[in-house]
Amino acid sequence: MMETMDLSARGALAGKTYLIRTFGCQMNLHDSERVSGLLDSYGALEVAAPEDADIVVFMTCCVREAADQRLYGQCNSMKSLPTAPSGRRVIAVGGCIAQRDGDGLLVNVDNVDVIFGTHAIARVADLISQAFIDGERHVLIDEEGIAPATDMPWHRATSYHAWVPIMTGCNNFCSYCIVPYVRGREKSRPMEEVVDEVTGLVRTGVREVTLLGQNVNSYGRDLFGSPRFAELLRRVGDTGVERIRFTSSHPKDLLPETIDAMADVPAVMPHLHLAVQSGSSRILKLMNRRYTREDYLGLVGRIRDRIPGIALTTDIIVGFPGENEEDFLETLSLAREVGFAQAFTFIYSRRAGTPAAEIPDDTPHEVILDRFNRLVSVIEDTAHAFNQHELGRRVPVLVEGVSKKDDSILQGKSPKNQTVHAPLPKGASITDLVGKIVDVDIDRARTWYLSGAIAGVAR
Repeated sequence: MMETMDLSARGALAGKTYLIRTFGCQMNLHDSERVSGLLDSYGALEVAAPEDADIVVFMTCCVREAADQRLYGQCNSMKSLPTAPSGRRVIAVGGCIAQRDGDGLLVNVDNVDVIFGTHAIARVADLISQAFIDGERHVLIDEEGIAPATDMPWHRATSYHAWVPIMTGCNNFCSYCIVPYVRGREKSRPMEEVVDEVTGLVRTGVREVTLLGQNVNSYGRDLFGSPRFAELLRRVGDTGVERIRFTSSHPKDLLPETIDAMADVPAVMPHLHLAVQSGSSRILKLMNRRYTREDYLGLVGRIRDRIPGIALTTDIIVGFPGENEEDFLETLSLAREVGFAQAFTFIYSRRAGTPAAEIPDDTPHEVILDRFNRLVSVIEDTAHAFNQHELGRRVPVLVEGVSKKDDSILQGKSPKNQTVHAPLPKGASITDLVGKIVDVDIDRARTWYLSGAIAGVAR
């Protein structure tokens, strides 16, 4: 029966065109690559514009309220598109909003044909094909025994970089966060499976991998009884991959052995995203972060002792319920003291179903917005100051493409994850340079990028 349904599904999708729009975190980007790979395997063809697509898939995030509103707007905008090339357009919604709302999503958007949860990605092609065949709406949020997303084919956005999930879910239950409710509890992949995947990626020419998890520092706790992320970093480093990055890291679980592995393994890039969320111990307790301001600053000191010059980036929430001016000033002072290379700053978004949503708060929005703008100003100062250390240095840059503003300027990333620009050498083609590493002599350091001239030959 499954074989018959599979053949029918493939027939329904063969030659159809599709577009995927992704919101949210890197895990969603990885999930989108899997959905794309699955649709490819069923004979569908990717296109760049929604009007050219028979299938439009939205991979959603529900961390902030704005994401919900953006999804509703995007779905409604599909109604004004011309008729799909095949004569019918199927709209599918996956990711965290789909997992959270299920068929309740249909209350807010009436033109969605398929809804699939974070644990049902492997069935998305079947669901979409059934929508084409019977014209009905199909919803699947969870299904026991279906293959995990990591077993699906994928369609990577680039040939030189790959997202590699090492675990899914989260056990932390920060009071503001919806993720544990939509991604489930922590579940680590077997270490050999991760290492084998990276080994295979290296054979295909991948130069950089990003290890993914809601809290990578907890990797292996469910398998071995204690975290084994440091061991995984060393094992992945032995595969020969040139660059290793990872996200996200929770400060309470960043063990000394992980810091040692970061320092010892040459492929691990000198960049760490370490979300602080607030500089106030009082607010951190309300957030259920399970560390204090002093704990975080002590950890930063140990990291910098072991890895001098490392780029530290972070997430910070402004306007958490009950935050007062004193709490906020502690966040500002922590940001200055750490000297973040970059920070993702957010105004608190109340998420129904989380403990923080029940905390009363009457802080005027204009006060929160003023604090947010003051924080952004501090981060701009620290980012600019951090980048000044690169002036006069030769930096190896992994080329990603050209600048959005000038296609004669290549763009890539430094080991510290800084954006770097450099003029294309005379007669050079960006097509030949993408995925290559070039040395750039830095002669300008701005707040959000470095620039200079290419030195030597791409490798």
